[in-house]
Amino acid sequence: MAEVEIGIGKSGRRAYGFDDIAIVPSRRTRDPEDVDITWEIDAFKFDLPLMASAMDGVVSPATAIEIGRLGGVGVLNLEGLWTRYEDPEPMLAEIAELDPEKVTTRMQEIYSVPIQPELVTERIREIKAAGVVTCASVTPQKTMQLIKAITDAELDMLVIQGTVVSAEHVSKTVEPLNLKKFIRELEIPVIVGGCASYQAALHLMRTGAVGILVGVGPGNACTTRGVLGLGVPQATAIADAAGARMRHLDETGVYVHVIADGGMSRGGDVAKAIACGADAVMVGSPLAAAYEAPGRGYHWGMATFHPTLPRGTRVKTVKRGSIEEILVGPAHENAGRLNLFGALRTSMATCGYETVKEFQKAEVMVAPALQTEGKALQQSQHVGMGH
Repeated sequence: MAEVEIGIGKSGRRAYGFDDIAIVPSRRTRDPEDVDITWEIDAFKFDLPLMASAMDGVVSPATAIEIGRLGGVGVLNLEGLWTRYEDPEPMLAEIAELDPEKVTTRMQEIYSVPIQPELVTERIREIKAAGVVTCASVTPQKTMQLIKAITDAELDMLVIQGTVVSAEHVSKTVEPLNLKKFIRELEIPVIVGGCASYQAALHLMRTGAVGILVGVGPGNACTTRGVLGLGVPQATAIADAAGARMRHLDETGVYVHVIADGGMSRGGDVAKAIACGADAVMVGSPLAAAYEAPGRGYHWGMATFHPTLPRGTRVKTVKRGSIEEILVGPAHENAGRLNLFGALRTSMATCGYETVKEFQKAEVMVAPALQTEGKALQQSQHVGMGH
């Protein structure tokens, strides 16, 4: 791809986010009922290609169970409130009531309480007892500390997650987690991320992970792009990771799943993520808008409460419906924030594709006018695509 000159001595590729592209309808259409949006990863099959983000304001044991019942998988944050407090409800209630200027400082205090390994085991077993697939998230720094509690609980899938996770972390002060060795010795499948480039994705795939998370800084609650200046717009990041997936498949015969993580708030965003090459999506803010969400209308990322350099903020969202209405409908508004996977199904049907893997081949084009063309009245009235 041609590079754009930033200045003498520095040039770079042009990158695109979801709002910059459009999916092009093809010559064929289908009935939405004939479309298959199921997702299979390792030994598990899901009715929805969905992972719910490991955010304390989004995934609790109760919401993980409900998301599993509906066909997705909820990822519990094993370094969050649910493993620091026997009863985290008072802390969640306090966070929702904090003044904006005090929220980060107080959250740093709330999250300074040590993680209790016995609660890690207890929370996983609570979800497992409901008969749904259990999935939970840890950072690379805490993985070895918590792995015994995780395996004791017989977790189904582990996510090793950070703002950026590399296969070649270098440290002069501590022994870094050897991802390749760890994953190959662990008996449960591992998903790793985030990443946002072809080379980083390819190296993470070579660790033996069954899936990689793609996204650095696109989430509604994330401030990494402002604090650190890092990030790649999601459409480009996903397409690059999908390219790495094909090279890895050619080299090894092993298919590693690409999971788009962040930047999706409407059904159209989910569809574009798949069309760019994702096998599934990880969403947070849309589910934070559920009546059942533990954040009480707020959500925040895993780095929001970092003790020295927070890279996230508590954001408020409008409560829009139940988890079921947000994921599979029915929708009672027209802005695309409800029935996200009904929208995916209809988008695929409108373009004539029967499966998610087929939809990854859909034609897309750069379309900067897509969000505004003919939408002046919606924008002036703050309805539909105007809000």
